[in-house]
Amino acid sequence: MPVPVRTLAATLALSSTLFVGAAACSTSSTAQEASAYIAVATPSPTTQAERQKFAKARFVANAGLAAGATYQWIVKPWKAGAFKKGAKGRSAAMIKAGLAGTFAYNRLKAAQRNAQGDPALSKALAPLGAAIDALKGLPPRLRAGDESAASPFNDVIGKVKKAGSSAGAPVANQVPTARQLAGG
Repeated sequence: MPVPVRTLAATLALSSTLFVGAAACSTSSTAQEASAYIAVATPSPTTQAERQKFAKARFVANAGLAAGATYQWIVKPWKAGAFKKGAKGRSAAMIKAGLAGTFAYNRLKAAQRNAQGDPALSKALAPLGAAIDALKGLPPRLRAGDESAASPFNDVIGKVKKAGSSAGAPVANQVPTARQLAGG
């Protein structure tokens, strides 16, 4: 004989409430005994040199992705005239440029956070904070068809590459996949 779903749901809710109430009313010694049997892995400490190495590697990866997206979907179409009114494929180029602009801004902010883990990178990137923040308003302008929005992306990427090279972390363009671009 099948049991109605409402009866099962009510029984489950009632038993859960009783179980939680009983657990809350138990003594703290029971909780201490239970925690004694739970093994938690402790992470191994990372040295300052390893943290700096990882910071540089992450900076290079994030800045490279930002540079690749900017060059592939903003600078190249801009130089080819794909953003001009009446250009063939203008709408697709604008949509891709808007996505690439958002992606590049996101990766540049991540690279900026990564640079804080390395003193040389942090010092080299410090003057670029305002320029990176100024890119936040450009992707909507790119989507709207403003051709002048492509130049600041190119300029900031060039400055980030130069700052990375001066700090011993040269940045090479890495074109992101369409999935990475759509994911932000």
